[in-house]
Amino acid sequence: MDHIELYRKTLLSISGNQIVEKLALKYGKKFAGKFIAGHTLNEALDEIERLNDKGIMVTLDHLGEGILHLNEAAAYREEYLRLVDGIAERKVSSNVSLKPTQMGLALDKKVCYNNIRAIVVQAQKHHNFVRIDMEDSPFTQATIDIVLRLHAEGLTNVGTVIQAYLHRTEEDVKQLIEAQVNLRLVKGAYKEPSSVAYQQMSEVIENYKRVIQLHLDKGVYTAIASHDDRIINWVKSYAGENGITKDAFEFQMLYGLRMNDQADLAKEGFRIRCYMPYGTMWYPYYTRRLAEKPANLWMVLSNMFK
Repeated sequence: MDHIELYRKTLLSISGNQIVEKLALKYGKKFAGKFIAGHTLNEALDEIERLNDKGIMVTLDHLGEGILHLNEAAAYREEYLRLVDGIAERKVSSNVSLKPTQMGLALDKKVCYNNIRAIVVQAQKHHNFVRIDMEDSPFTQATIDIVLRLHAEGLTNVGTVIQAYLHRTEEDVKQLIEAQVNLRLVKGAYKEPSSVAYQQMSEVIENYKRVIQLHLDKGVYTAIASHDDRIINWVKSYAGENGITKDAFEFQMLYGLRMNDQADLAKEGFRIRCYMPYGTMWYPYYTRRLAEKPANLWMVLSNMFK
């Protein structure tokens, strides 16, 4: 296990500690703003316009996950319906990302499905697309099942995310390509046991390249979500060597990270999409962003007591 992977696993482990969470909520809110576009939908839509002017597309996410009561899911559903309408009204270049546990997956699968379906139906009316984010491994199959069921109902403006660090990933990708499901491909950002996930980063990267290549070789539109130059440069080289045009795939990066590089990719003619969250429920998302690399944590610690 390399030092970056050890750092990531350690931070994800301690982030659930109540004392750590209390300190983060007290001192980290200011710095969480680096990764979050604002507290309100209008603030997020304003920021989307700014990024669109630089040639950067967006996928908009309203923060929230792991709810305790179904009335919370109903409130999130209503916010997403407003979000979908807001994107259409402002005519910005953005699709939608949401988390299934935010919609009630851990509490009631039927309610969750109906909440997500309502959002997908509304997005379809506006000719927009909904990405169902992939959370930790206990929810992988249920998330895939939701997407496949929606497709079976003719709601094909919905896709999901596949995580390269899971052992099951290659088979899931083959199934979902066959079903013509649009996928975002990522390394994976949750702490998982060796029974379900690769523990060595070299294995994760190898599997990541394998599923990207599987998409590109089949001519399936590919969304590659990574800040890793090893992956980005490999995709550029592989596409160039195999006559794969720049409109056959897109790169995706997180809001607040490598924003200048995102603009540069757009200038180079690549399709680039920024994953942009907004809202007040920032702590779980924030800790995963800090776990991306030590520099993100150092930025917070070095400013915490200034």
